[in-house]
Amino acid sequence: MPVEPLSPQEIEERLAGLPGWSLDGDRLTRRYRLASHAAATAMVVHIAQVQDELDHHSDLTLGYNTVSVSVHTHSAGGAVTAKDVELARRVEDLAPGHGAH
Repeated sequence: MPVEPLSPQEIEERLAGLPGWSLDGDRLTRRYRLASHAAATAMVVHIAQVQDELDHHSDLTLGYNTVSVSVHTHSAGGAVTAKDVELARRVEDLAPGHGAH
């Protein structure tokens, strides 16, 4: 079943429930700070597990004590879809367990 792009209004409404996330061009993005490189690495691994579970993958950038997430849906022409919002929500849910802010 094809995934439909969200309208700008739908994206704005959904971002209201995702603190720290924003629309950057055609992607939902968020940068997290963590206590250490090891904590950031553990968070990346956890995000990768969620992505495999959802069969929806974002771009992840691992820094010394940061993790950046950037996501859009390739099968929807690179637009933001409900799949992206769900992945962002799942990342938000797991972030506190890694001490991310």
